[in-house]
Amino acid sequence: MPALNDAPNLDSPDEFYESLIAAHQGLDESQSAVVNARLVLLLANHIGDARVLAEAIDAAREGIASR
Repeated sequence: MPALNDAPNLDSPDEFYESLIAAHQGLDESQSAVVNARLVLLLANHIGDARVLAEAIDAAREGIASR
């Protein structure tokens, strides 16, 4: 059973970050949210393991106060 890998794992994290920021250039807030949602769904599909995705959701919400 795979587990969420939250250790640094990107070959070129700075290049990835620059690409991510560039993907949002020229977009308004709504368009940017759509890009983020599409990216999340594409990556979730790539991961494919519901347990790993549930761990990722929990990790992403950690420390965020509920509204």
